[in-house]
Amino acid sequence: MNPLKRLAGQTAIYGLPTIVGRLLNYFLVPLYTRVLGTAEYGTVAEMYTYVTFLNVIFTYGMETAYFRFCQTESDKGKVYFTNLFSILSTSIVLAAGLVLFAAPLATSISHSGHKDYIITFALMLGLDAITSIPFAKLRLDNRPKKYAIIKSINIGVNILLNLFFLLFCPWVMKSPDHIFYGFVSGFFNRADFVEYVFLANLAASALTLVLLIPQFPRGGGWKFDLLLWKRMMYYALPLLIVGLAGMVNETSDRLMIKYLTVDKSTAMSEVGIYSACYKIAIFMTIFIQTVRMAAEPFFFVEAQKSDSRKTYATVMKYFVIACSLIFIGVMMNMYAVQYFVGVKFRSGLKIVPVLLVANLCLGIYYNLSIWYKLSGQTRYGAWLALAGAGVTLLLNFILIPIMGYMGAAWTTLACYFFMMVVSYLIGQVYFPVPYNLKKMIFYPVLAISIYALMTGLWTLISPSPVVELVTGNLALLLFVSIAWVIERPQKTLSSLP
Repeated sequence: MNPLKRLAGQTAIYGLPTIVGRLLNYFLVPLYTRVLGTAEYGTVAEMYTYVTFLNVIFTYGMETAYFRFCQTESDKGKVYFTNLFSILSTSIVLAAGLVLFAAPLATSISHSGHKDYIITFALMLGLDAITSIPFAKLRLDNRPKKYAIIKSINIGVNILLNLFFLLFCPWVMKSPDHIFYGFVSGFFNRADFVEYVFLANLAASALTLVLLIPQFPRGGGWKFDLLLWKRMMYYALPLLIVGLAGMVNETSDRLMIKYLTVDKSTAMSEVGIYSACYKIAIFMTIFIQTVRMAAEPFFFVEAQKSDSRKTYATVMKYFVIACSLIFIGVMMNMYAVQYFVGVKFRSGLKIVPVLLVANLCLGIYYNLSIWYKLSGQTRYGAWLALAGAGVTLLLNFILIPIMGYMGAAWTTLACYFFMMVVSYLIGQVYFPVPYNLKKMIFYPVLAISIYALMTGLWTLISPSPVVELVTGNLALLLFVSIAWVIERPQKTLSSLP
């Protein structure tokens, strides 16, 4: 099969559960932003920020190491078990440590009395880390359908339990004569909706582990190789630094808003508003994540072919076109999109265009980062991520006290733009790929220009919502038409450059 067709197909299959799940979670945002207050939603966002950092520590780059060493080692079963045993062992130790020190940890982050938050997340992190390697094996074995089914079940359980805890249980508790009142009143605490959001996630993670048990080695598959493990760790640990620095860039802004906002009485509300409006960039985030899931093993497999770098360049071009289309699509329909968050959260909508462009830059950076993974020079990835983290911390310290969460949004854009440019420049030295730089610049600039033009026009004429949506989608059609005219000469995927 044509490699681009294969990548597109696997992206669709890997992406389906992620897209559906993220969209369904996106439709939970109206629930969260109506059931929870801005400060409560800020707590949810804050706790998941800690989880993103800890998740990197729990997995410490071993997923990518698995992909890499399966290409170089003849005994893939040994690679799999060595990797899985390492993750299993460290997950048990790390989760136990978090549970043991749950109370002081909760106090240290200003949530004393809620050690249950720490315990819930410790268990969830351990389960998710352990399942990450079986999921990686499904991806490498080209079994996207099984991958999609298990992911879909995980997502479905999480969503159903959210609805159960946040809608059904409060409804039952309003009527003491309800048939389920005795059952629900035995465990439900109306004073803490936040904990139920976390418990739903934990239950979904536990079920996922059960579903992945058949992927664990059996019989002769239990082959741990200490020397192989050391080589894998040497490769993976720089990726741990990359991951941690990446989390500084992606999620530390929530924590910094909490601690750097001048008015401390509104800090958690600011975190909640920022986090809710950040969700509107989900369409860009979903696309980037789904392509990344399929692309990482795809790039490693394609590396064996003589025209692989030409393929990487073609993938990048169409990736940039798709991201630019997502940007213009969201911004031209913002009047409708805004209703996905509650009224009290909409003051933060001004961050959306900035964060969409920031995520476009991040997506390009992810595609560019293949150069240091394929060449084995992961230390450069670590340095790039650390440099980006430095930009993030410095600018957030400067801008958040002055501009509030808007400063965090501009910092995110500055960080990802910086990392994208530097990665491109260094990558072209060590692992040159013939990217079409003109088109990589042209399509985002075109999308941003159309958005700026339409925003200026709407400011002048103050159109009705219907007129705004119609003219906005005509502008979207203009972008699609221009891209079609430019790319139309390449009739088939097999003839793409």
